[in-house]
Amino acid sequence: MRGSVLIFGLACASLSAQVRYPGRVMNETQAPVAGARLTLESATGHTVHRVADVRGEFLFDLASPGAYKLTVEKEGYFSIYRRAIEITSGDQISEVLLEHTQEIHESVLVSAAPPAIDMDSTSGRQAISGREVINVPYPNNNDLKSAMRIVPGVTRDTKNQIHIHGGGEEQVMYTLNGFNVSDPLTNRFDTRLSVESVQELTIASGNLAAEFGKGSAGTMALRTRSGDDKLRYGATNFVPGIENRKGLTIGDWTPRLNFSGPIRRGRAWFSDSVDVVYTKTVITDLPKGEDRISSWRLSNLLTGQVNLSPSNILYTGFLATVWTAPRTGLSVLDPYETTVDRRSRQWFAYVKDQIYFGRSTVLEVGYAANRTFGREIPQGQELAQFTPDGKRGNHFIDAVRNSGRDQIIANGFLPTFVWNGGHQLKAGMDLDRVGYSQDVSRTGYEYFNQDGIRMRQTLFGGSGQLARSNYEAAAFLQDSWRLRPGLLMEIGVRSDWGNLVRRWDFSPRLGLAWSPPWWENTKIFGGFARIFDASSLRLFTRPMDQHAVTTYYHPSGAVARGPAVAVFNIDPGRLLRPQYLNFSMGVEKQWFSSVATRVEFLKRRGNRGFSFLNRLDGEGPPPDPIAAMYPGSIWDALYNLTNDRVDNYRSVSFTLRQNIRRQYEWMASYTFSEALSNTVVDINVDDPISVLDNTGRMPWDTPHRVVSWAYLPTPWKNWAVSSYLEYRTGYPYNVVRDDGKVVGGVSSQRFPYYLEMNLHLERRFQFRANRWAFRFGANNITNRRNADVVINNPGSPRFGQFFGGVGRSINFRIRWLGKV
Repeated sequence: MRGSVLIFGLACASLSAQVRYPGRVMNETQAPVAGARLTLESATGHTVHRVADVRGEFLFDLASPGAYKLTVEKEGYFSIYRRAIEITSGDQISEVLLEHTQEIHESVLVSAAPPAIDMDSTSGRQAISGREVINVPYPNNNDLKSAMRIVPGVTRDTKNQIHIHGGGEEQVMYTLNGFNVSDPLTNRFDTRLSVESVQELTIASGNLAAEFGKGSAGTMALRTRSGDDKLRYGATNFVPGIENRKGLTIGDWTPRLNFSGPIRRGRAWFSDSVDVVYTKTVITDLPKGEDRISSWRLSNLLTGQVNLSPSNILYTGFLATVWTAPRTGLSVLDPYETTVDRRSRQWFAYVKDQIYFGRSTVLEVGYAANRTFGREIPQGQELAQFTPDGKRGNHFIDAVRNSGRDQIIANGFLPTFVWNGGHQLKAGMDLDRVGYSQDVSRTGYEYFNQDGIRMRQTLFGGSGQLARSNYEAAAFLQDSWRLRPGLLMEIGVRSDWGNLVRRWDFSPRLGLAWSPPWWENTKIFGGFARIFDASSLRLFTRPMDQHAVTTYYHPSGAVARGPAVAVFNIDPGRLLRPQYLNFSMGVEKQWFSSVATRVEFLKRRGNRGFSFLNRLDGEGPPPDPIAAMYPGSIWDALYNLTNDRVDNYRSVSFTLRQNIRRQYEWMASYTFSEALSNTVVDINVDDPISVLDNTGRMPWDTPHRVVSWAYLPTPWKNWAVSSYLEYRTGYPYNVVRDDGKVVGGVSSQRFPYYLEMNLHLERRFQFRANRWAFRFGANNITNRRNADVVINNPGSPRFGQFFGGVGRSINFRIRWLGKV
């Protein structure tokens, strides 16, 4: 009996000694910081870990009150590192403030959080912070698209399109502060904004969560900087540089201005980023006086936040971009008269309201509008001429294009509950209206052989005026099921509908992340996702556009066949939505000295993809009623939109990364990959080449790629060295004969390997009570000419000769970081 009383007393004493330590992690504007990692270390060295939920809330159950050391970390924020706190008995609510990273100065007390193992996701997400976007000396460091190249698995082709894990640029879902910002017509990323406005850029592929759709290759989520109670301002590259490009000339000038601060302290804030880009391009292989073009681009991103109440936050934003680029397309094979004057405008606006309730419940509703305008103006009205040694004549397209998207979103984190582990449900919906109109006039083009004899002539008939719209809807439900602290399972389902295909399609998602208890700081992850690509108005408006009328000639110059008609057609009610099956698995490990390794395997197989195929047998006419629309015509092709496209992609990547003193870091990665398709060339009325066998490697296929970058300290105070290295296999290209037909199969040849190495030094200093940063160095220090143009006609005596590329260049950058 006495023993029982003693045991009961000890148990009561133990329970009375336990203490709860609840709290909330917030940023400077009282918005919750979800996903912040918290560590409490006792006086004996015992540590306990927690992750803040969607409301930024956390709860520690501790064995006893007393003195502890608190560490709070989140990428994109300054860390709280081993702060001494005293925890007493009772449910004392603690509010933890994390500040966004701005500029890193020499300090041991304030430092940015290093990348860490993310146990809140089962997919292979990779993030780069605004610091890395600014510090790494990648080529064209004023261009956000170029900045994405520092992420393993992301490449940029010779047409300035980005490719994430082997997908086309239109196969990625691009979001800006939670809204779809891709081009409404092409689904590509043509938005331009200042790199200084970036807070974090996250790229994910493989087994995506159910909230992500319309992008089989992955997602790119862009989060921009916000203001706080401190007035901040800065400027970059406000002095134009002088460069030696076949003589002294004013080089690229990219001034950028940034302002942020309070509208009403503690209640409302703003952030404004202005980006001006003046680009001068000099073609080394052209004669002086005919070798240079220039362009201007202006963009402005203004964002705001208003705390309507402590639990209700309103976010707004407006982005405007204007671009003018006379004589675009100038190259050694494309003289002035073949170029085109391009102009474009975009504005993008959004408003989003977030309401926070109890039990980790959050409701988010928002609206966004995106409008684009594009203009193409040729230098004249002559036919374009394709010869074995390059182009002649004028660009054959004169166009005005307008597109727009209206988007409504509603997302909610439902109350958490416990059943065989903790569950966090997220549900949401997405409604879109996409519209497009054009007024296009095409002249035509001709192909000539080496002897100057015309082999093919294509003119255009019909009207190039059209307009079409598309309505889309999507809904999803996702359960993040934490079976135990080191084991997370994500189960979700998504459904998409669009009136172009007129059917609901369901996509299941499954992901698993496991941290073995005997293998500390390790994450094993993997999963499966069925993902549907977005339907493109660019494809579905082709039957409404002009049609080609082609005449073929003998080598003697006599007519061989034609004029023959080629038209595009879509049979109603017969199409399915393209689907992709994604499999991924990998291992992440955090080692000593903040060294992290990552190995990931990714496989993606797409079927039912959209592809225009010629359905005519021989030279016979098409079936009625299409033949009745072109009475008496000779037929060249009837391109029907089908679901015959099949894509295959696989990759293995190895990444090594280290954070040094929480202010510096370096990364090195190697990726082996293969991107194949049976629809390599997109058949359309604006592409002059003709393809019989369309199976091969995608134009951006690069089996071997090494990318590495660093931002490191030096023995001298306030000095840092930064570098960028990229090596990859050369991109494929086609061999095209005199009449415009591809020979030897698509992507049968390759450019030489690509190598670029950039090395820069940066000095940070104070002058007249202001902070400054001056960086200087060399791009492409090996002086390798990475060709991007080739003579691909076997009839030319210069067949296989490469041109283009930029040699070694000296660069400098000066940044004004604000008052001391």
